[in-house]
This record gives sequence, C-alpha cells and structure tokens, in this order.
Amino acid sequence: MLEARLFNKEKTSLNLQEKILLKEEIKDKLRVMNASIICHYYVDGIVQDLAIESGGIVADSLEMARYGQRSSADILIVAGVKFMGETAKILSPQKKVFMVNNMATCSLDVGCSFDDFNEFCDNNPSRTVLVYANTSASIKARSDWTVTSSCAIDIVEYLASKKLPLIFAPDKHLGNYIKKMTGADILNWEGHCVVHDEFKSFELKKLSKNMPEAEILVHPEAPNSVIELADCVGSTSQLLKYSKQSKCKTFIVATDNGLIHAMKKSSPKKSFIEAPTAGNGATCKSCAHCPWMEMNDLKGVLNALGGNAEEIIVQNETSEKAMKSITKMLNFTR
Repeated sequence: MLEARLFNKEKTSLNLQEKILLKEEIKDKLRVMNASIICHYYVDGIVQDLAIESGGIVADSLEMARYGQRSSADILIVAGVKFMGETAKILSPQKKVFMVNNMATCSLDVGCSFDDFNEFCDNNPSRTVLVYANTSASIKARSDWTVTSSCAIDIVEYLASKKLPLIFAPDKHLGNYIKKMTGADILNWEGHCVVHDEFKSFELKKLSKNMPEAEILVHPEAPNSVIELADCVGSTSQLLKYSKQSKCKTFIVATDNGLIHAMKKSSPKKSFIEAPTAGNGATCKSCAHCPWMEMNDLKGVLNALGGNAEEIIVQNETSEKAMKSITKMLNFTR
C-alpha cells in the first residue's frame, strides 16, 4: 500500500484544458485501435466520464466481467485493479487486455496467497470453495464458484439449500454478512478490505444523530457494527440503484468515495456524505478511497493505448480452471 501512496503523491495534476485535450486524444486512439474502457465505480470521476463518453462502461465487478465478454472491441483497457484485468482476460482470451496502471492491486487479493489458501482448502476438503471476485486468477482456479457482492447471497442460498458446507474467501466481513443473511455453514478466510474495514460505527452513529434525515448506505465489506446501522446494504450497483429510487434527499455512504461521483450524476438534486473512517484525533475523518484505485488516471489510459503498458497474461491452465468458476456465477446470474 505504501507503494500506491507514494505513486499517488508524485502524480502531477492537469489543468482543465490539459484534461480536455488529453481526453480527446484518448478518444481518437480508442476509435482507431477498436479499444474500449472498462471502468469501476471507485476510479476517479474523470476516468469514469471518459469511459462513458467513449462508449465503454462504468460498473461493478460483475457487470465489468459481462461487458468485457460481449464487447466487440479488440482491446480492453481496464480502469480498476489487477484482478479485474485478469478476469477480463480469462473471459476474453482472444482480446488484448491492458491495465491503466499495472501496479494497481487490491488488499483482499494481496492478503490471500495461493499457497496459504490452497493449504486452507486442503485442510477442509469437504467444503465447497467460494471466492470473491477480488482475488487473483490462481485463487479463482482453486475455487468451485466465484461470486461478487451483488450475487453472493443468492448463490450461497442455492448452495445452502443443498446442505453444502462452504469456504468463503477472502473478505471476512462479507463472509459474515452472507452467513448471517443465509444461515449457511461458512468457514471464512480472515481477510479484509483496507478501505471498508476502517469505517467506524461510533463515528457513524454521531454523524447520523446530527443528520437524522439521512439514510445510511453500506457495502457489506464493512464491519458488522457498521452494517447494523444501514438503511441499505449492497454492492456498488445496488447502493447506486437504491440512492436513485429512494425518496430520501440525503445519504451517508459507507463505501469507497469513488462511487459518490456516479451517485451525484444520477441524482444531482440529492446530497451524498462520506461515512467516517476515523476516530478522535485522526487527521482525516473520512479517507474512504482505495489507494490502488486512485492510481488510475488519464495519463495511464493514454500509456496503455500507446503500448507502454504490460499486457495482462493468464496461463492457459489457470485460465481454464478459473473460467469454470467464473462461468458458474455468470450462468447463475443471467
């Protein structure tokens, strides 16, 4: 994470005219190269806007995977983190896939190494293995199912109806939430997201008391004490949908603050406040932004289109095994 922080600190900002010119240059290259941008909601708003304006997509992990597979583009530029690029390559092996920044990873991915997870699974051979999308290709290849936060409960309910004991990895908070909602027999891997794990329930209670008119939106990667305060718990796309449909005019958002960009665009007359992530004496009351997502910028998109980025490659054996796990999810959620 320190590497990401240092990278972001060294980034040079662009003025408005430079951003406009750079966006136009990127759009021209996208057209000429038949390339498309697949962008996550947590990425900087200017990259999200570029993805939409150029005919790409801004979405959660599940819809990013679907879009890459059905896109007619020859080249996919993934604005997000590494596991998203790997998933795009697994589902579209004939396409070239590049990351906006190859150093952009995920704390959940990093905290679940293949050797340790393989041993964990081997020690519990009777359990069906479910892994969150926020994992490497090798971890997906070791699993029976891949899930995202938008479909995990439905899939686990299905497996629980068959009386199957489960392993869930890597996010313990999401795993505990799924277990609570489904009653399934789940053995969790003890990982967490460095952003969502920092949300503080006691600070959220104070903020909510001062803003009783606000509804609280929480991603299930947050601790249970935060989830218990929510008016809506859901994936990024589910939280976005709720914010659009709710009659409420003010929301406290307990997920990466990158999602607020899409929320404001969808509901310009509503107010969105970042949920607090720190206690008394901290320098930042709400610093809810992934340092690796922050590494995605316009210059990185241009570099990826200019041949200055390393292509995402997934070994055939790993890709074939991971494809089975991912395809189960995609077929289940059709």
